[in-house]
Amino acid sequence: MTDFTPATPVLNPILDHQAELAKAETGVAELAAKRRDRWYPKYHIASNGGWINDPNGLCHYHGRWHVFYQLHPYSSHWGPMHWGHVSSADMLHWKREPIMFAPSLEEDKHGVFSGSAAIGDDGKLRFYYTGHRWRSPEDRTDDWQVQLLATPDNDELTSATKQGMIIDCPTDRVDHHFRDPKVWKTGDTWYMTFGVSSAEKRGQMWLFTSEDMVSWKYERVLFEHPDPNVFMLECPDFFPLKDKDGNEKWVIGFSAMGSKPNGFANRNEANAGYMIGTWEPGGEFKPETEFRPWDCGHNYYAPQSFNAGGEDGRQIVYGWMAPFMDPAPSMEDGWCGQLTLPREITLGADGDVVTAPVAEMEWLREDTYDHGAIVLDADDEKIISDDAEAVEIEMTIDLKRSTAERAGLKIHATEDGAYTYVAYDDQLGRVVVDRQTMKHGDRGYRTAPLTEAELASGTLDLRVFVDRGSVEVYVNGGHQVLSSYSYASEGPRAIRLAAESGSLTVSSLKLHHLKSIGLE
Repeated sequence: MTDFTPATPVLNPILDHQAELAKAETGVAELAAKRRDRWYPKYHIASNGGWINDPNGLCHYHGRWHVFYQLHPYSSHWGPMHWGHVSSADMLHWKREPIMFAPSLEEDKHGVFSGSAAIGDDGKLRFYYTGHRWRSPEDRTDDWQVQLLATPDNDELTSATKQGMIIDCPTDRVDHHFRDPKVWKTGDTWYMTFGVSSAEKRGQMWLFTSEDMVSWKYERVLFEHPDPNVFMLECPDFFPLKDKDGNEKWVIGFSAMGSKPNGFANRNEANAGYMIGTWEPGGEFKPETEFRPWDCGHNYYAPQSFNAGGEDGRQIVYGWMAPFMDPAPSMEDGWCGQLTLPREITLGADGDVVTAPVAEMEWLREDTYDHGAIVLDADDEKIISDDAEAVEIEMTIDLKRSTAERAGLKIHATEDGAYTYVAYDDQLGRVVVDRQTMKHGDRGYRTAPLTEAELASGTLDLRVFVDRGSVEVYVNGGHQVLSSYSYASEGPRAIRLAAESGSLTVSSLKLHHLKSIGLE
């Protein structure tokens, strides 16, 4: 299979890219001028206006952190994709950069889809992304997706030049899903993988190699999902980590389109997860674990990680908080979609993945209120904050001294009786995010499991980030995470500590007010 990998990029411009970018900037500005901020995040990345989804092109380059994201600049609903862009010197104070990509080629005329960034041996950065077009634009039943290359025009990454198509789609071997390239180097060889729906509608990741980062050669299927219901592995990721003994493991990540709900598993429309295993160049990935969720919340999808490089060397991941409903409440406010906090990926002592907020997040703390130890009697409540718009809560529950069937934090608690419940459920042995009383948005609950060792330890550490319209819950240092939208009702948004059908002993509880990251 070499007929779909041209020796040099194929470039077919059909629109003036700069003119399309200028139109997109105007579109975002018009939406931003009318935006309502009742749920707009203070310390999560979101577009000034319009719709966003997948994080793209993540990198640390010439002293700045860069986050690109899928953007529809003309509506708060999904539409023809562009790449939005923000950057930061410290991951705390962010600034908006010009929109990077708009549809302008024959190959990306209906959308500049997701992709990644890679820094070559020459120190220069390249962008790899999927160009999207509909074969039948009228009914959007068949898409033709190809991989493209672009190079930045400057070290600030404020503009880029599209170089053209580097991998065409072999339509006889693909059921039209063919997207989201991830590029890395192992040894002397550059590798690329992306998600594919095979002709048999099986979710796969294909592997390509290159010596110059421009001309690519098909190698093999890197991985096929064992579940025949999974027809596409969207937004794939692939990277090595060291375990506690210094052994190299490879983590393969993807969003499994077509996975079916089963008990607590696969409760979202599509489910982003990973497997841990081994890989040798030239071979296939060999999993050693089952498919596990990156995040157990209602609204997590399309994560992308990158290695910070240099002395830093952290593997950092952002996810998209997908609404998974249409219309989503924020759509009427002129925007929709935000990214999660940046998380560092490591392997824990038990060999499983841990994703904790990057250390920089602690510098967002504006002040701290230490509640100390708290004991609640059965069915009792205590107000932790009368009105919390952007806070972080660190709480340790003493499981051995607590008898409550359910206990935890009622966040975004408003006078109409609505709240989102972040709780430990003793009957399930799980941490729960429950939105059953919320006035706006989807309801339902999600759970994160605790291992036998965690339950036997007698303590449960929760780190809860509450923004204007969302909550992220980090369990025991990031062994599990739950990310969910929480569209608060009107009025003050209290936080209450509660115990149900038994007592609650909290050995420590601190509340930190958090600063804005500067994108409001």
